[in-house]
Amino acid sequence: MTDLHRDRRDRVRADAQAELDASILLITHLPNVRYLTGFSGSNAVLALSLESGDDLLGTDGRYVDQVAAEAPGVATLIDRDTVRAVLDALGAARPAVESLMSVGQAGIVQQAFGLPAVANGVVERHRAVKDEGELAALTRACAITVEGLDLLAGEMRIGVTELALARRLEQLFGELGAEDRAFDTIVGSGPHSAIPHHQPGQRALVRGDLVVVDAGARVDGYHADMTRTFVVGQEPEDWQAEIHAGVLAAQSAATAGYLPGADARGIDALARDLLVDAGLGDRFTHGLGHGVGLEIHEAPNVGARATGTIDADMAITVEPGVYLPGRGGVRIEDTLVVTDAGPRILTEAPRGLRVVG
Repeated sequence: MTDLHRDRRDRVRADAQAELDASILLITHLPNVRYLTGFSGSNAVLALSLESGDDLLGTDGRYVDQVAAEAPGVATLIDRDTVRAVLDALGAARPAVESLMSVGQAGIVQQAFGLPAVANGVVERHRAVKDEGELAALTRACAITVEGLDLLAGEMRIGVTELALARRLEQLFGELGAEDRAFDTIVGSGPHSAIPHHQPGQRALVRGDLVVVDAGARVDGYHADMTRTFVVGQEPEDWQAEIHAGVLAAQSAATAGYLPGADARGIDALARDLLVDAGLGDRFTHGLGHGVGLEIHEAPNVGARATGTIDADMAITVEPGVYLPGRGGVRIEDTLVVTDAGPRILTEAPRGLRVVG
């Protein structure tokens, strides 16, 4: 992967050279470090040279072997006081920093060199467009997510708690080959299904509940994201079927809008306007989608206040929802890849209101 990561650094370097009056760009946001070097440790500082191309990756003694294996093409510095050690090694360089750098780290830079220039999104906009290897990891993570959620649905029954279902799904992800869950699994049952990011607890499933499961597997650092809604033990009531049909129609309309060059705010409107027309617009309380990759939420954003357009090979979610406080809610979410031929769904699975238990 050495040439791949070098090419990524060179592309970011070219952008940073054009945008910043600096000799180096200090990168401390760990997903950005991993994207540019391959190193996945929990402590890292990448000094990206904007003049010579001689980059320096700092970490600490816990990762001597790991950094050598994962980032063989980058000069490394091992020191627990990593930011300060990298700065000392750079001498009289003129540093710029990422906007995501912590206040404490930025203070060390300012103490040594004065107020640094700040780079905003220079790495993230490259990460938003995925290459072949990234799409392969995302495809595998999504396939595991689909299979795991289907298996979990077969185990849902009256009396099982939300927390037990969440932990079981994460176990299934591991058994199917994922390295970890992509994020804290959401299982909301009954009235809890109307809380978009409900933390699963000890509530047991009851006949007639709506159950929203929002989960994802992680493979090679890449995060899947998928949501389906179920009904427990009986056919759905009319109001449940109605809001599910509205969300499904909104999701279908918006999915078709994920095309290269499409306006991100306009895609959100494809879903939101349908729900407004159905009298449910005020119950769709979040954005339509977000990028996925080395982070579960990354560029681009697709929402009512989004700016810009989407591009081919972006991996993005589409996840409208309707939430009726105290009663229940519905969300349907897929991860897709934007292509010239239309959106390619990575979490392809039935979207109907499945009866379980």
